[in-house]
Amino acid sequence: MCDSVKPIGGYFGWEFPMSKVHIPHESGVFVNSGHNALALLLQCLKPLKKVYVPFYTCGIVHKTVAESKVEYHYYHINLDLELAEDIHLEPGEYLVYTNYFGIKDAYVRCLYKKYGEHLIIDNAQAFLAEDIPNAHSLYSPRKYIGVPDGGVVVSPAVQNVQDLVDFDAADKCAHLLLRASHRVEEGYREFAKNDKQLGIEPLAKMSALSYSIMRSLNYEDIVNRRIQNFELLHKALAPTNRFIVPDLASFACPMVYPYLTDNCNLRSELIEHKIYVAKYWSNVCESTIPQDVEYMLANNLIPLPIDQRYTGDDMNRIISIICK
Repeated sequence: MCDSVKPIGGYFGWEFPMSKVHIPHESGVFVNSGHNALALLLQCLKPLKKVYVPFYTCGIVHKTVAESKVEYHYYHINLDLELAEDIHLEPGEYLVYTNYFGIKDAYVRCLYKKYGEHLIIDNAQAFLAEDIPNAHSLYSPRKYIGVPDGGVVVSPAVQNVQDLVDFDAADKCAHLLLRASHRVEEGYREFAKNDKQLGIEPLAKMSALSYSIMRSLNYEDIVNRRIQNFELLHKALAPTNRFIVPDLASFACPMVYPYLTDNCNLRSELIEHKIYVAKYWSNVCESTIPQDVEYMLANNLIPLPIDQRYTGDDMNRIISIICK
């Protein structure tokens, strides 16, 4: 019997209701990871002679650009998370800019006015930022919602990808199941394992499971809850936050609340209280020196959780630990 014949009967699987709203970036190409979205874009940009990438970004970005066999250069940013130098681009040259923490939407628009089609917008941390027409934009849904895999590229350069195989996420869901069973610490180990595995998976289409989950969500609720939580933290923490947060009306939906502090013990104190905060990014300290802004940000900036799973009570718990 042909495997393509639809089975009838048997056991039940997950059922995800189809949301009446459009999923984010529906016009884009859905692949199995954010870095593979970047790899696909670099394959399609013609001509491609040189790429500028920030020191302050995930190591997988550096690795993906290096593997494209194109010439690349690193650039520095300032304390506002903006370019520290004026970079002039020649034909065939591109600049990758990270929309840090999902709060640099306004600056991204400024960069696009300057660089146009030579700008690659890394929206891995800004999944719900609006697409800029005709721009090259990359997204990573796993940083905003619970899916086993996924990346999106929106670009006029990326069109026909019919030859990509479907990604099988059947063995990439353990961390999601463990989290649903309240086994968070055990689930994190599986999450880290899955994250590492996705980093070496070849380019493929996004799994049907991830796409179905994405189709089931209410993104308006997600945006509203994230903004509410962000505003609550900002109201309480702005006086002690060394990072100047942009106008809250200037970005669509934040990933985290960036809190810059001189308290070198705060990260471990939060983790001790089961408030799990990441470090962006461990590779940065290997490629910069202590005098660099990026080195300081990697060590001192704490990304506080503000996502849709949490309420004002949860934010107040974070505030009480920081302000004690």
